[in-house]
Amino acid sequence: MNREDVKKLKIAFFGTPEFSVSILNELEKAGILPSLVVTNEDKPKGRKLILTPPPVKDWAVARNIAVIQPKTLRDGTVLADLRKERWDLFIVAAYGKIIPKEIIDLPLHRTLNVHPSLLPKFRGASPIESQILNDEEHVGVSIMILDEEMDHGPVVAQEEIAKKDIGNGDWPARAHDLEKKSAEVGGALLARTIPLWIDRSVEAVEQEHHRATYTKKISKEDGLIDLSADPYQNFLKIRAYEGWPGTYFFVPENIRVVIKDAFYQNGNLVITRVIPEGKKEMSFEEFHRTNQER
Repeated sequence: MNREDVKKLKIAFFGTPEFSVSILNELEKAGILPSLVVTNEDKPKGRKLILTPPPVKDWAVARNIAVIQPKTLRDGTVLADLRKERWDLFIVAAYGKIIPKEIIDLPLHRTLNVHPSLLPKFRGASPIESQILNDEEHVGVSIMILDEEMDHGPVVAQEEIAKKDIGNGDWPARAHDLEKKSAEVGGALLARTIPLWIDRSVEAVEQEHHRATYTKKISKEDGLIDLSADPYQNFLKIRAYEGWPGTYFFVPENIRVVIKDAFYQNGNLVITRVIPEGKKEMSFEEFHRTNQER
């Protein structure tokens, strides 16, 4: 399939956050643009609860691409509308909602999903964070055929990511850096894979389901750090949970202290920046000194 034929494909893209935007940017570089973007609803954000569109919507609107934001895909309305068109391919990347089988099976060439791990390892809600938490030796991305089960479908393509290429090249990586690199690599891999998939030049390979590992949905409580625990495990947690949910510990009088930055050196966790509850960000040395003076 040549570049001009690829441009003519009728594609719907399902995605919501910045990860999805990075995938779309890589597709755009290859001349592949969706005809329709399906994303989540606008949501209130910030202290003033300003109604804010998801990043994917902004991306699509800037390119005059049609956008729909259904509350659910389960009521049959979206399916009925999609059936009015002939679709070549659906792409899913961090959409965030369950997609019914009737929609998954609608396109001529099925539905491809970009997943930020080397499946079957790290299926589920938090593959980025979990690869860091587990100090995973091999990280990467997978392009798979979406089916009804969680990250279960046959794999069409995979690519390992060299750790030296993530962020500043140090490991464990920060979650943001691993997510950003996974999206870039995943998007480029998807762009290369689509023409081959349409031409049937690549085959989907069933996952080795007995090797599957699963990740959980992260909660705010997961960010609690026990400073007396293993220093390296705590460092992994700080890197994995940077941004959301963040990491924190408590000092006497039940004051929460948020960890903003730290490093690991000679077997020790060295915390460098913190935000004590009700105060501005400061160095850990300053916090430790003022806390001792109380």
